[in-house]
Amino acid sequence: MKLKLQKPLIIFDLETTGLDLVKDRIIQISYIKVYPNGKETRANELVNPEKVIPEVVEKLTGITNETVKQQPTFKELAPKLNAEFSGCDFAGFNSNHFDIPMLAEEFLRAGIDFDFSKCQLIDAQSIYHKLERRNLAAAYKFYCGREMEDDFEAHRADQDTEATYRVLMGQLDKYSAENEPDAERQLVNDVPFLANFSKMNNNVDFAGRIVWGEVNGRDGKPILDKDGKPRLVEVFNFGKHKGEPVAQVLRYDPGYYSWILAGDFTYNTKQVLTRIRLRESNKN
Repeated sequence: MKLKLQKPLIIFDLETTGLDLVKDRIIQISYIKVYPNGKETRANELVNPEKVIPEVVEKLTGITNETVKQQPTFKELAPKLNAEFSGCDFAGFNSNHFDIPMLAEEFLRAGIDFDFSKCQLIDAQSIYHKLERRNLAAAYKFYCGREMEDDFEAHRADQDTEATYRVLMGQLDKYSAENEPDAERQLVNDVPFLANFSKMNNNVDFAGRIVWGEVNGRDGKPILDKDGKPRLVEVFNFGKHKGEPVAQVLRYDPGYYSWILAGDFTYNTKQVLTRIRLRESNKN
């Protein structure tokens, strides 16, 4: 089966020094760029994280401090990756929860404002969990009919990228209208559909500090938009203002904005908050 694309799709995977979006860094990024005409290009980059790779990560990935010592930093790779990824949609395995947020942080640390909100984001793990609920190795066996360890070396971004691509294609085939009689379990070979199907939260920022919340009227009932759906606004999802609309808090407690900008929050959270603040300022 061939992916139906309107623009290129980046299928990618990261290896990192850890799971902390603020403190950890990328040590390997691998991707397959699939074009609308079916052309595919592959790239695999080792990255100097400019910090020590923990021993547990070295053992897990096989990527050592010595391996990355002479490799470029992400800041050095960022302009090339920005050019390569511009105008593309993205797909990965658990990518909406970790890889996309981490990549966004690294771009921002490098001084590049890559706006993922303009991209369709497909997470093959979300699709899999909604329909079968397992991990990448089990997904590979289920959709590809083979043991992942027979075909790939574990915990390498380039290997996991290849496996993710095969899983995504297997998902489209298994849950196509031709092979899946249950309409609610059918997948459409369409990037916006797959990106929407992959969503598992209502986050505005990747870290979930700001989320979408319903707007209620004086009667306590949700205010509906022109399509008859509840109107949504950005609300804080933590701290003393949890559940309150961000725009409202910025008006009556402007110091909260400065506190977040000076705090140990992700660059993406600060970026999203700043965009909301600028938007509200332009309304006045």
